[in-house]
Amino acid sequence: MDRRTVLRATVAGGAAAFSGSLWAGAALAAPAQPGPGPYGELLAPDGNGIQLPAGFTSRVIARSGQRVAGTWYLWHWAPDGGACFPAGDGWIYVSNSEIPLVGGASAVRFLADGTIAAAYRILGGTNVNCAGGATPWGTWLSCEEVPLGRVFETWPDGSRSAEERTRMGRFTHEAAACDPDRRVVYLTEDEGDGCFYRFIPDTWGDLRTGRVQVLCAPADQVAGPVTWRDVPDRDGFPIPTRHQVGAAKHFDGGEGCWYDRGTCWFTTKGDNRVWAYDAVNQRLDLAYDDSLVPAGAAPLTGVDNITGTAGGDLYVAEDGGNMEINLITPAGVVTPFLRLLGHSGSEITGPAFSPDGTRLYFSSQRGTTGNSTGNGGITYEITGPFRH
Repeated sequence: MDRRTVLRATVAGGAAAFSGSLWAGAALAAPAQPGPGPYGELLAPDGNGIQLPAGFTSRVIARSGQRVAGTWYLWHWAPDGGACFPAGDGWIYVSNSEIPLVGGASAVRFLADGTIAAAYRILGGTNVNCAGGATPWGTWLSCEEVPLGRVFETWPDGSRSAEERTRMGRFTHEAAACDPDRRVVYLTEDEGDGCFYRFIPDTWGDLRTGRVQVLCAPADQVAGPVTWRDVPDRDGFPIPTRHQVGAAKHFDGGEGCWYDRGTCWFTTKGDNRVWAYDAVNQRLDLAYDDSLVPAGAAPLTGVDNITGTAGGDLYVAEDGGNMEINLITPAGVVTPFLRLLGHSGSEITGPAFSPDGTRLYFSSQRGTTGNSTGNGGITYEITGPFRH
């Protein structure tokens, strides 16, 4: 029996377990399957080389190594994970830089009409800042994707210097997602045998102290209950955190992470999966797996960064694949939302919606050049009739 058949049988057995806490109250009967999206087919590429549905438009916000329009700030190399934050009557988009030694993160501030008001650095001198996550108190967690990597808490408005949060664990960090209901922060690990963690701060809103736990379940489980156990040594040396708890479940390359109303969605690039952790009932399920799609029909591969909307739609970026952002609806339909042409040597990173949900930001990390340094990276804004 091949992997596809085994997975179908396993998932079918656990499908009924999806509860009302998942997907904003909508029960998911099975992992998402291809189907028509809510916005229709993609049109011919626009002037920026992006295929979008009718009614949507794109603009370039910044290019690596060049001044952000209307400012003197040079946009960073290799833009990666990002998020948006309210700022007065406008908003701020922050973006990591996945570059060794100088990494860090930058921010672009927008006025209410979308005009760029300023651009500036909020973190510097760190190492391969890949993804991260926003906190409910308005800070950005920037994560280092290196062995013994750290988490840095940053202030998008630049009002405070970034602060290291090593109590959140030293490992190959990828993304973070805050769960204000259980007052924990979920963390992914970008290793072929990485783990899924949660940080429990001693005081919610203060990430300086607390404990790290790892999700535990049978190695072959794709649907079912899970438990959490403390990681004995969060510093990960000499024994990496992922190897300290024998019952820990390992995932093939943890990537994006997004929390919404009782569910933490996270992705794994090695097996092209989107996982759903039901925090209410402490169980794990599959929201998408390309092995569960008819052969050759999977629209989403190279699964990477993830974000969501207030209406429950998930937007999943591709690292490779055919350079798309795919939409997964609460009804369990997966479909392309946009496609970049001529960016085959790049990856899509940092998808994030403006606070009002009308604009989507993301980057092509290496653009059409395929280069992490120089003028390769491009950061975009998509405007249109997004459903809420």
